[in-house]
Amino acid sequence: MNSLEYPKSQKIFFTLASFVLIIWIMKAGAVILVPLVWGAFFAFALYPIANWLEERKIPRALAIALTLLMVTTLAVSVLYVLTDQVIGLITDIPEIKTSFETKISSYFEQIESLFGLDASLATDFDFFNQSNLEATLLETGKSLVLLGVIPLFIFLMLYYKDFFWEFLKKLSKNNEPPFLGFIKDSGSVIQSYLLGMLIVTGIVSLMSGIVFYFLGIKYFILFAVFIAVMNLIPYVGVILSSLLLVLYVLLTTDSLFYPLATLLLLWLIQLIENNLITPVVVGARVRVNAFAVILAILLGGFIWGVSGMILFIPMTGLLKIIFERIPSLAPYGYLLGDEYPVIEKHENFFKRLFKRKAI
Repeated sequence: MNSLEYPKSQKIFFTLASFVLIIWIMKAGAVILVPLVWGAFFAFALYPIANWLEERKIPRALAIALTLLMVTTLAVSVLYVLTDQVIGLITDIPEIKTSFETKISSYFEQIESLFGLDASLATDFDFFNQSNLEATLLETGKSLVLLGVIPLFIFLMLYYKDFFWEFLKKLSKNNEPPFLGFIKDSGSVIQSYLLGMLIVTGIVSLMSGIVFYFLGIKYFILFAVFIAVMNLIPYVGVILSSLLLVLYVLLTTDSLFYPLATLLLLWLIQLIENNLITPVVVGARVRVNAFAVILAILLGGFIWGVSGMILFIPMTGLLKIIFERIPSLAPYGYLLGDEYPVIEKHENFFKRLFKRKAI
C-alpha cells in the first residue's frame, strides 16, 4: 500500500467508526437525549414569550413558569378532548373488528367466485389483536413519562440562558464572531421551524376537523389532530395517516362514497397545505432537499422512533448550517440544501455525453 494512501484510508475508517459510534450513543441514550432535544427545541420556541414577560419587569423564574403554565394548560385541554375520543374509539374496536372481518370475507368470496381462489385467508386476519393494543398503550405510557421531563428541561434551559451564552463565548476563541453567528443562526432556524410547524399543524387540524365533521366521521376531532400531527412527518406520515383514516371510514360506513370522498378531500387539504399554507407560513427557513429529508426521516425513525422522524428534519437543517460555516465541509452543506444548479446549454452537454458513449 502506498504510504500516501494509508493516512487517507485511515481517516475514512475513523470517520465511519465515529459515525457508527455516534449513532449507537444516540440510540442507547434515547431515554435521556429525546426529552433533552425536545426541551432544547421548545426552549428556543418559547424564548420570545418568556423574554417578553421578563422585559415587563417580571422575575425570570416567574416569567418562565407563566409561559409553561399557559402552554401546558393549552396542551392539557387538547389532550383531555382527545382522550375522551380515544376512549370512545377503543370501545368501538370490537364492532370495527367485526365489520372488518365481515367485509374482508365478503371481498374474498367475490374474488373466489371470479377467479376460483381460496377465500379461507379472510379468517386469518387479526389486525385488532389485544396484545398489539396492549403494546401500543405501553409505549404511550412511556412517552407520557418522557413528556413529564420535558417541561423541567425547558425551565432550566430558559433560566440559565445567560449562563449557557457565556459558556459559548468562553468556548469560542476571543469571542469569535463566526461561531457566535452560527449559534444565533441555529436559534433562528429552530424558532422559525417550530413556530411554523405549530401554525401549520393548527391550520391543518382546523381544515381537517371541518371536513370530517361535515362527512359525519364520528371522532372527527381525534382524526383531525392525528392527520395534522402525522403531517409533520413529510411524505411518510401523510400517506399512512390517510390510509388509516380511509380504512376507518370504509369499515364504519356502508357506501363507497364516504371513503372516496374522504380520500379526495384529504388530497385537496394536502395540496393546499403544500402549495399555499407551508410556503407562506414556514417559507424556506429550513432549506433541505427532499432526498436529505427522506434519509433524515428513516435514520431518525431507526434511532428515536416517531420523535426522531420529526426532530431529525430541523436537526438536518442545523447540520447544514454547521457544514456551511466550515470551509472543508461546505460541499456537504451544499449537498443537503435545495439550491439546484442552473446548467446552461443542456443540449450541448447531452451531445458531448452521447458523443463520448458513441466513441
